[in-house]
Amino acid sequence: MRTLAKKRILAIEPYRPGKPIEEVKRELGLRQAIKLASNESPYGPSPKVRKAIVRAAKTVNRYPDGGCFYLRQALSRRLKVPADQLLFGNGSDELIVQALRAFVEPGEEGVIARPSFLIYNIAARIEGAKVRAVPLKDMRYDLKGMAQAVTRRTKIVFIGNPDNPAGTYVTHKELAGFLKKVSRKVLVFIDEAYYEFAVERDYPDTLKLLKTHKNLIITRTFSKMYGLAGLRIGYGIASREVVDIINRIREPFNVNAVAQAAALACLQDEAYYRRIARRIARQKEFLYCGLQKLGLRFRKSSTNFILIDTKKQSTPVVQQLLRKGIIVRDMSFWGLNTVIRVTVGVPAENRKLLRVIKDVL
Repeated sequence: MRTLAKKRILAIEPYRPGKPIEEVKRELGLRQAIKLASNESPYGPSPKVRKAIVRAAKTVNRYPDGGCFYLRQALSRRLKVPADQLLFGNGSDELIVQALRAFVEPGEEGVIARPSFLIYNIAARIEGAKVRAVPLKDMRYDLKGMAQAVTRRTKIVFIGNPDNPAGTYVTHKELAGFLKKVSRKVLVFIDEAYYEFAVERDYPDTLKLLKTHKNLIITRTFSKMYGLAGLRIGYGIASREVVDIINRIREPFNVNAVAQAAALACLQDEAYYRRIARRIARQKEFLYCGLQKLGLRFRKSSTNFILIDTKKQSTPVVQQLLRKGIIVRDMSFWGLNTVIRVTVGVPAENRKLLRVIKDVL
């Protein structure tokens, strides 16, 4: 069947997700394992959200609301943006794919950072785009270099903010300066999947920038802070024209009914998620302190994960941690050959992580 596939598809290395906990336990004969590899929330959804999920499950014999009406109205009020400037996807990943499908022709170009979220590169190449990758500088986006990489054939630029895997962010001033340099004919995709973790005062107000830059798409997700990774739901904010174009290629029922109900309930239980945010921030500081005591280099993060330099090849370290029941992300696939990425867990998980890292290293 390979002879039937598009040649550009065969040239793409598939995305490699982290292994589920149950699979690791079964493969290695472990009684317990903790997953700190995929930047998920270690906390389950709130009781209100769980009740909403149970209620919505009774209706799954029917197709979901293709327009996400109630969630759309709630987000419109929350964000103070018109309801017709909102997009919804099966995770914010789907919005990346939709933007490329709607705006990029084969042979045109996209600009990304290196390393950055792998889906930017994979999805762009699937659409036949040429990808220009600009290396990070000190693990931060080189927006000057990315602006210089834009050519007459560039149709889209991806900026993860905060970024995965670096965990760093670009400031409002930096982003505003970048937008002034880039043609309004280039779509600038701001991926804010970790938006809720970024508490820095100079973090960009992208909704304000959208008012004067109609070539922006801003995406966020319910997978990270809100703990709905298993239900796959994200959203985007863009100009009416961009929303209209993407809706032309969107699948009719791309967001399921249970996900819509759960996301709406999340918005109605902000107090619970503010507590979660404080817990994750405290545990991140706990890990910083523990890593310093172990003499390990790490990058302070504006997300819910930390990059740790193991000072040796990361793949054997990841395998040793796995055998001891701790699943972390090997960053060698991103070209960071001595680095692992660790999601901030609950206190017991973080304490075990530090103990096991000490033994392994």
